Amino acid sequence: MKTKTRTAKSTSAKRPSRAASAARGTAAKRAVAKRAAPNRATAKRAAPKRAAPKRAAPKRRGKPPASRKPALRRGRARPGTRVPANRWLRFVEQHGVVLASARGPVPCVAEAVAGQPIVGSWWAHPKGKAIFAALSELDDADDVRCFKLVDGKVTFVHRRVWPALACLASGGVIDAGRVASIQQEHMPTGEHRNVVTPFPDWVPDDVARAATALTIDDARAQLGAWV
Repeated sequence: MKTKTRTAKSTSAKRPSRAASAARGTAAKRAVAKRAAPNRATAKRAAPKRAAPKRAAPKRRGKPPASRKPALRRGRARPGTRVPANRWLRFVEQHGVVLASARGPVPCVAEAVAGQPIVGSWWAHPKGKAIFAALSELDDADDVRCFKLVDGKVTFVHRRVWPALACLASGGVIDAGRVASIQQEHMPTGEHRNVVTPFPDWVPDDVARAATALTIDDARAQLGAWV
């Protein structure tokens, strides 16, 4: 009996209490968690650095590439483009009375554009497009009127000699039918028609007053020897 009692006491003394066991277990778990958790400083050093976003290269301000330059920047005209009207308007102003394309006693616009006498139709001439452009621009000019005046052919007359023309038409030296103004209109269908304004309906008031101040001889001298 004494021996058994001693054994029981020694056994119960060696066994740890439940509270101690739980404390030890909790401490062990904390140690494991601490070892498993990465050091913040180490993790920060070990973390790969993110590359900074690349900034777009600034656009260069300078001359555009050659391919972007508009054509004809140096004032070169395209082949076959319309002839500037100012040149031929000055031509008509200089001579006062000129023929459109026919030959006669006054200068001819078509031959002036071509730079040489034209044999046959000017439409077939290498400068036919330029001739057409010049005639069209003159027909639309405010200071130029078109008539079937010289030899019954299409004739351009500049404003500076309109008083002389009106003077001779009023005096019966030139038939009024030859001094009827002809203007070409472009129709929506693409066709053209001639609008005829009889004399003296087309004559402005200032031209009519200037015509009354001229004598027949003065008017003849202004228009030339073809009258």
